Amino acid sequence: MSVSNKPSLLQSTALGGTAAMFAVNFTHPIELVKTRVQVSNEGILATCSSTMRHEGLSAFWKGIPWAYCREGSYTAIRLGAYAPVRDALGAGAPDAPGYLKFLAGAITGAVGSVVGNPFDVLKTLSQTNKGESLPLMSLVGQMYRDQGMSGFYRGAQVNIMRAITLNATNMGVYDISKGYVVDATGWQRNSAKTAFCSSFLAGFFMTVTVSPFDRVRTALMNQPTNAKIYEGMTDCLVKTVRNEGILSLWRGFVPIWARFAPMATLQLFTIEFLYASLGFKGI
Repeated sequence: MSVSNKPSLLQSTALGGTAAMFAVNFTHPIELVKTRVQVSNEGILATCSSTMRHEGLSAFWKGIPWAYCREGSYTAIRLGAYAPVRDALGAGAPDAPGYLKFLAGAITGAVGSVVGNPFDVLKTLSQTNKGESLPLMSLVGQMYRDQGMSGFYRGAQVNIMRAITLNATNMGVYDISKGYVVDATGWQRNSAKTAFCSSFLAGFFMTVTVSPFDRVRTALMNQPTNAKIYEGMTDCLVKTVRNEGILSLWRGFVPIWARFAPMATLQLFTIEFLYASLGFKGI
C-alpha cells in the first residue's frame, strides 16, 4: 500500500477518538467496578452486588459523559496519533527498532494525558459517588469553587507517567506482536485474527506495567473536592505502601485486566476497521 494511503495526523486522531468512544460504552461498567475496588477494601463480587443493590443497574454507567470527553481527547491522541508519530520517527516498517515504537506510544500517551486530565478527574469522582449522580455542571462548579483550575489537574503527574507507560506498552507490544504473530502463523498482518491475538497480549502486559500508576492515580483523583489528603504522587505512593503494603499497588488487577483486554481489543479492532474502510493503511 502506498504512502499516500496513510491518514494525516488529524484524520488518524479523529478515527482514534471515534474508536475509543465506541469501545467505552462496553468497558465503562468494568472500569467503575475497578475504580471502586481500588478505593475500598471490598472485592469484585461485593462491589458489584452492593452497587446493584443500592444504586441499580444504571449506576454502572455513572460518569459516562465524562468518559466520552476523556476518550474524545486523551484516547483520541494516544491511539489515533500513534501511527503518524511512529512513522514520523521512522519506525513505520514492521522490522523497525522496537524502542522507536515504544517511544511513539510514550509521546502520544503523554500529550493525550495532559489534554484529558480534567475529564479523568471528573470521571473518577462520578464513578466513586455512591449517592445520586451530580449534574455535570454542578460537579464542575463545585471543583472550581473549592480548588480552582488546579483541581482539574490533581494527579496530573502520575496520570502522565501512567499514560506514558500504558501507551508505550499497549501500542509498542501490539505493533511488535503483529510481526511475531504473522511469522508464527502465516496470517496477514491486517487480518482480524492477527489483531485479536496482538491486542490480547498488549492488554495483559499493559495491565502488569500500569496497575501501580493506576492505583496511585485513583487515590489522588478521588480526594474530596474540599480536602487534600496527599501532597502529590510520591506522598500518595509512600502512604499507600506504608499503610496497605506493596501488593496493594496491584489491587484491582483482575478488573483492570478485565477492562484493558476488551478495551484494547475493541479500540484497536475498531480503528483498524475504520482505517480499512476509508482506504488507509493500518497499524
